[in-house]
Amino acid sequence: MDYIEWFRKRLTDLRMQKGVSARDMSLSLGQSESYINKIENRHTLPSLPGFLYICEYFGLTPQEFFNESDAAPQKTRELLQALEDLSPEQMDHMLQLIRDLNKK
Repeated sequence: MDYIEWFRKRLTDLRMQKGVSARDMSLSLGQSESYINKIENRHTLPSLPGFLYICEYFGLTPQEFFNESDAAPQKTRELLQALEDLSPEQMDHMLQLIRDLNKK
């Protein structure tokens, strides 16, 4: 597996899910307007502190960023937080709904 290419694709996917341009994300991170674009287009990689700022920007831990099986970690975290407020009976209903959705 080409992990560098995977990293670039993951960054792009997460940025698109958030609905933000590469320029806006770069500026939000306090970088030049082309910072994210350069990463996504194979011109550079972030430093470790830069990577940690990227994770913070997305509201993810590094582990969540690198979790290959979770295509939308921000949504997963949001769902888990919402589930915490449900009663056990409501959780049973949600679990059954998820199982039904996965059958299709």
